[in-house]
Amino acid sequence: MDVVYYVYLLESQKTGIWYVGLSANPEERLVQHNRGKSKFTKGHIPWILLYKEEVGDLKEARKREKYYKSAAGKRKLKTLMGN
Repeated sequence: MDVVYYVYLLESQKTGIWYVGLSANPEERLVQHNRGKSKFTKGHIPWILLYKEEVGDLKEARKREKYYKSAAGKRKLKTLMGN
């Protein structure tokens, strides 16, 4: 069986910044982020999961993550979040 990947959006409850990532299990990845297991997100704990999108395989997930980290992708996320 193929693994399904998700692109997810986190928001820091400390600083309000957003973080986009990809994972086969976004909820477990959120736990890891909140335990300080990621260098970038460590300084912005605690995090909440704002959004996740099922993307399919890893290749497609990487493309979607790259898009959401671009200026156009950030605008799209703001629209999705109602900002």
